[in-house]
Amino acid sequence: MSLIYWTSTHPCLRVSPALHCLVMLKTIEWTDRGVVLLDQLQLPARELYRTCTTYQQVADAIHRMVIRGAPAIGVAAAMGVALGVKNSPAPDLPALEKDFDHICEVMAKTRPTAVNLFWAIQRMRATFKHAAPGGADAVRAALVEEAQRIYQEDLAQCAAIARFGADLLPTRAQVLTHCNAGALAVAGGYGTALGVIRSAVEQGKHIRVLVTETRPYLQGARLTTWELHRDAIPATLITDSMVGHFMQQGNIDCVVVGADRIAANGDTANKIGTYTIAVLAREHNVPFYVAAPFSSIDLSLSSGRDIPIEERSPEEVTHIGGVSITPADVPARHPAFDVTPARLITAIITERGVARLPYQQSLRALAEARWPDGRAVAAASSS
Repeated sequence: MSLIYWTSTHPCLRVSPALHCLVMLKTIEWTDRGVVLLDQLQLPARELYRTCTTYQQVADAIHRMVIRGAPAIGVAAAMGVALGVKNSPAPDLPALEKDFDHICEVMAKTRPTAVNLFWAIQRMRATFKHAAPGGADAVRAALVEEAQRIYQEDLAQCAAIARFGADLLPTRAQVLTHCNAGALAVAGGYGTALGVIRSAVEQGKHIRVLVTETRPYLQGARLTTWELHRDAIPATLITDSMVGHFMQQGNIDCVVVGADRIAANGDTANKIGTYTIAVLAREHNVPFYVAAPFSSIDLSLSSGRDIPIEERSPEEVTHIGGVSITPADVPARHPAFDVTPARLITAIITERGVARLPYQQSLRALAEARWPDGRAVAAASSS
């Protein structure tokens, strides 16, 4: 299977010669055959691409974490909606709208915490409404176009996040990251937290990475180490419970993680275990950075108390690779995310810029940011 290198004339996607060695993966792709996904359940043992030919298959892939990471979930949901409407046998606009509403409901039930999922569905709803006067065929074409636009925006946003975040890293640093917030967690290319690291390496900074294994799904051990190894970025795997030891020994210069939802006050939901790391970082005076696209920020929620936390199957805790690691009938819990209070976060890195405390004001300011010509930053980022 061939590897994919990104090239683009988009100003947010220019790749310098220094980055030529970094393999820019494509996690998801729209094709005439269907939505093609890199199956992350198979990594690192196999690079297997799956083609989803129905929206139900896309929804199942999101739920089972064949594709995962908040930005990637948003892109996949948009493509799934477009695929479902494209294949709908509805003969007219009213029938198509009924199918569309059902498809959106199916997608919305896949993963409750990642706000990008609902952001993408809402964009597809707005697109349907805007294209509806042109009839069913116009709607189908518009939804496919919008899904592809969301995909391209994701690439550009991650590149911008990477540039902003790289400036925060020291010239020489050992960086801790948790879970996987790289190319596999987005549409491809840089990624968010790993994008910051990649961009710092591109700038010539000497970066080493400590990667938590990220129990129970092992996204760090399976996915983050796989990405960094392919990019020849020095990385060392540690268990989640080792973080305090390495901070105490002065072996961690900063932490960079992704996010699945950020409330208006800066409280951030990310993979379970992130809150623990943030507490340890505060105790040891280690900067703690969150890198995420603005679509991960939910200004409708006043604080992290309002963020829904997905509870996944206990079997994901009691079993590894299908093999039980506990006595039978021992109960287990698996909240997939926890919430890090804003006071523990040094900065939130977005494609619009870097926000700092108080986040209630700084995130709102970024939300209202405009270019000198009056265009909203959000609109301009996809131009």
